[in-house]
Amino acid sequence: MSTPSNNSREQILYLLKTRGPQSAQFLAGELGITPVGTRQHLKQLADDGLLERFDRAEKVGRPSSYWKLTEKAQGRFPDRHGDLTLKLIDNVRQIFGEEGLEALIDKREKESLEDYRRALAACASLGGKVKKLAELRSREGYMAEAVREQRGVWLLVENHCPICAAAHKCRGFCRSELEVFRQCLDGARVERCEYLLEGARRCAYRIAASGD
Repeated sequence: MSTPSNNSREQILYLLKTRGPQSAQFLAGELGITPVGTRQHLKQLADDGLLERFDRAEKVGRPSSYWKLTEKAQGRFPDRHGDLTLKLIDNVRQIFGEEGLEALIDKREKESLEDYRRALAACASLGGKVKKLAELRSREGYMAEAVREQRGVWLLVENHCPICAAAHKCRGFCRSELEVFRQCLDGARVERCEYLLEGARRCAYRIAASGD
């Protein structure tokens, strides 16, 4: 049975996953608990090997302490593709070559595109489509959200990648996903502006209405 303390710690992990490194003061405000209580949770999570503390220079005054997830903590979030998927990728390459692997990725791309187009068909605006796409991606484990940057411009943010292991093994999966977004949001310009595999903490896509 979960306790209030455990729930608070899980919320801290979730906030750091979706918002990136944060200060204890920020986390206390989000959780609605005292800074002292928050620091106790942070210390326990650090003792468990789930968090690391570091100092960040501010514009004014002394550096402030921030907290971030460790690699161990990243493993607590869902990953639908583990060792089995990596082995399957290797096997496909060995038996069918790169062409066989590309055929597999193309098949997955077509199925995803069909599903997304069907789900987005009832959305009248670009914003509605991006929000619906974020909802679909969240169901798949991407912890996605739609963020309006300005008129006619949206961000599709994915705070987690449940196929990260497979993507590291074969970046064709990432290329395919970008193409799916472009096709299901036909008429909009879609560009990847943050990329987990290039050192960012998440993947993000900037989506602009045609002509903006």
